Amino acid sequence: MKVMTFNLRFENDRDGDNAWINRRELVVDVVNRYQPAILGTQEGKWNQLHYLDDCLPEYEIVMPGRLPDKKTQSPTLFLRKDECRMTAAEDFWLSKTPAVHLSKDWDSAFPRMLSFAIIRMKKTDRKMIAAVTHLDNLGVEARFQQARIISEWVKQQAHPVILMGDFNDNPQSAAHAVLTLPQTCLCDTWEQVEGSESEKSFTHHGFNGIPQLSRMDWILADPCFTVTHARVIHDHFDGRYPSDHFPYMAELEWSLS
Repeated sequence: MKVMTFNLRFENDRDGDNAWINRRELVVDVVNRYQPAILGTQEGKWNQLHYLDDCLPEYEIVMPGRLPDKKTQSPTLFLRKDECRMTAAEDFWLSKTPAVHLSKDWDSAFPRMLSFAIIRMKKTDRKMIAAVTHLDNLGVEARFQQARIISEWVKQQAHPVILMGDFNDNPQSAAHAVLTLPQTCLCDTWEQVEGSESEKSFTHHGFNGIPQLSRMDWILADPCFTVTHARVIHDHFDGRYPSDHFPYMAELEWSLS
């Protein structure tokens, strides 16, 4: 089972040559090239997400109860129809009032959300939960509190969880630590296979292909999944990149026990 997290970079005309309209086909090309069973995207606006929905007919978009909104950047799942079937889905906000639309607290610069789907894998007939999120880019306290909310949520789930997203932090951060506590039952897929941190693992590059900042895009998975392969995808097309983040993909096998 291939799982990919992909920060799309929001639709922003100020990006010039890297504006969404000039690279949206590249995003579709990457997804079709690697064909993840589960794709978790971040920063997608309404028009971007519906473009991908139209151009990726093999996938089911997960947008539970969302209303048209041209401004909000929403973490969103896409599920490959021939590999998994969604049985339920929900969004909630990473705030003190998670049911309140666009709510935010602490020093969060923007409202932040977690979106998840309960899915049944067709090959094994097993149920699991796929979740995607995007922690705040500025608020250090907010990132920790948002990660704590997610950690508590994971502990309450009846099925194994795979959590993916742009966490806007490095693997030595408090947010990473709380999400990978033993009682949370989430393991960092990169650490399980590769382990070391270097430019090879950095996932932000600002459209120029030069790795920057840190490994901020993670896939965290229940220990019942064995990681067989993990890679940061550096694909470009005649020197052009589909986003300012490199997608990250992990290949997982469900243990037989």
